Amino acid sequence: MKYAENILETIGNTPLIKMNKLVEDLPCLVLAKYETFNPGNSVKDRMGLQMIEDAEADGRLKPGGTIIEGTSGNTGMGLALAAIIKGYKLICVLSDKQSKEKMDILRAVGAEVHVCPTDVAPDDPQSYYSTSKRLSEEIPNSWYVNQYDNPSNCKAHYMSTGPEIWEQTDGKVTHFVVGVGTGGTISGVGTYLKGKNPDVKIWGIDTYGSVFKKYHETGIFDEKEIYPYVTEGIGEDILPLNVRFEVIDGFTKVTDKDAAIYTRRLAKEEGMFLGNSAGAAIKGLLQIHEEVGFTKDDVVVILYHDHGSRYVGKFFNDDWMASKGWLDNQES
Repeated sequence: MKYAENILETIGNTPLIKMNKLVEDLPCLVLAKYETFNPGNSVKDRMGLQMIEDAEADGRLKPGGTIIEGTSGNTGMGLALAAIIKGYKLICVLSDKQSKEKMDILRAVGAEVHVCPTDVAPDDPQSYYSTSKRLSEEIPNSWYVNQYDNPSNCKAHYMSTGPEIWEQTDGKVTHFVVGVGTGGTISGVGTYLKGKNPDVKIWGIDTYGSVFKKYHETGIFDEKEIYPYVTEGIGEDILPLNVRFEVIDGFTKVTDKDAAIYTRRLAKEEGMFLGNSAGAAIKGLLQIHEEVGFTKDDVVVILYHDHGSRYVGKFFNDDWMASKGWLDNQES
């Protein structure tokens, strides 16, 4: 008989799936690393488990402890699965721009959810960064995960996601494209792939309102670049330690509107029911082709973070899309 001892043993080994309709004008092979096949339906299951196991190993997380983390939802789900199996309490702190579905899902798996305003500075006492830190100081026997600066985040992708992509492409991957938030995925995968072949190009997808692209190109942290945006899961108003800019070859920015439209196109034209960052990623890949040009010999791997079920009240809702003025602008 073949079976997993618990849900955590099903994390990883997600498939590569060929993209077709949306990339039909590109000369290269485009393969999607489809992370929704993880049990928590996102790439964050990988690093959620890795961060907890590393914290257990060095004593930061003790038996019966409380795990505290600021999350856009997916890391919270990954942490929740591990917390359930290992017997920890979990407190998730989210910003109010995150979908209601994400908050409801976290509560469904036993997490305590705190919601903070989005439109405040990172060091504001009300921000989800500050709130997470405060709760960890107030609650006995607690551990603040801090996925942005926690090296186990990057380690998880160096140990699992990167090797999987290399093996699944028989070492033929030439480009890796992924949305950047905490930086763990792009940095871990990028470091591994460049270690195997320094010529592999690593491209990050950023959003307008985020600081990554300009900082990568100029070394300037420009606060004028920071403003609220709708796209979920990518971009930041801080520079997480997990973003290894030296590993990244370039960034492209995708608008909120394009990210939303292409999220819906993925579902209707590829049968890929995915989250908002996937729409940003595939539109970004098309922009990268316009900027640098892929060739017929290129093998481009694009990573899709999470599942569309977390966004049915927003990007897959016609009324919500119409309220943004985006519904009538969808490409057919």
